Amino acid sequence: MTEHNKNTKTLRRLVLTSLLLAIVVIGLGAYTRLTHAGLGCPDWPTCYGLVDVPETSVQIAAAEQAFPERPVEPAKAWNEMIHRYFAGSLGLLIAAIAFFSIKLRFSKSSRVRYPVLLPLCILCVVIFQAALGMWTVTLKLMPIVVMGHLLGGFTTLCLLFLLYLRIKSKGINAQGANLVDWQLKKYSSFALLGITILTAQIALGGWTSSNYAAMSCVELPICQGDWLSDLSFEQSFDLIPPAKESYEFGHLAHNERVTIHVSHRLGAIITGLFLAWLAIMVFIKARTHSIKSAAIILLSLLIIQISLGVSNIWFSLPLKVAVAHNLVAAFLMLSLITLAYKLRQNSEESLYE
Repeated sequence: MTEHNKNTKTLRRLVLTSLLLAIVVIGLGAYTRLTHAGLGCPDWPTCYGLVDVPETSVQIAAAEQAFPERPVEPAKAWNEMIHRYFAGSLGLLIAAIAFFSIKLRFSKSSRVRYPVLLPLCILCVVIFQAALGMWTVTLKLMPIVVMGHLLGGFTTLCLLFLLYLRIKSKGINAQGANLVDWQLKKYSSFALLGITILTAQIALGGWTSSNYAAMSCVELPICQGDWLSDLSFEQSFDLIPPAKESYEFGHLAHNERVTIHVSHRLGAIITGLFLAWLAIMVFIKARTHSIKSAAIILLSLLIIQISLGVSNIWFSLPLKVAVAHNLVAAFLMLSLITLAYKLRQNSEESLYE
């Protein structure tokens, strides 16, 4: 194996490990949020001043004396700290990827121009993500911070995945060009639009969760009662809320939470219809197996995600289903990025045909 292939393989393994860890971190973040453990540790980065969780009677007494407003709940504190441990490990791994990418880029023995700006961008995102994690605690679960923290996790995952695709494609391109699907050129732009729509829907989901509006509508397919008269957009989407000692369990009135929930449902309909149309049209038009497979995976994950969303309402937000709803949203985004990447490669290759 050549030095070039060894370097590519090492970097790919680092990125793949980070990808898997990022998925775990997103799942742990959802679990922490859904078990109301976001303030399980009232300080940051320690937990009641410790690197782990106070468990002995002496530690608990000292912790509650230092933080009298927040009695120790070991289970919630462990949920929060485990999430921090994994997130911290991911940050260190991303720092290693950035360092290794710079080293390979400027290595005289390397024959390939390795990405550098993207790893550095990921490192900046994860540093800001750590700051959002701190503000989540210090600002007592302010909704905009909680939603930003969720989006930061998704952004980190997506950028890592994009880096993995770029590294992987270098090896593929070295082996020869792919078959060009001329009929798919216009769908590259539609896939990018789909990423924008899905990102907005994930943000709406984060806003729904951070404002504790997930169960504001408990009937399907529409809300209970005269829900139309409950809609109030005046304060439902205010990014800067009134000052509160804590935003735990929400601060908005019922009608504002209903508005947020209904907006998320309408967003789900728009997102579902667009992505289903995109996946079906690409599958019909594509001639290459890889693009057809990407379209099938996208459509399959979309069906699973819609089913999980319905189950959240039908079964009153069971923890496992709610966590799965977050994780499948991540996989849905990754599948859409895969499709968009393949379509973009197809469009670029068609220019040289």
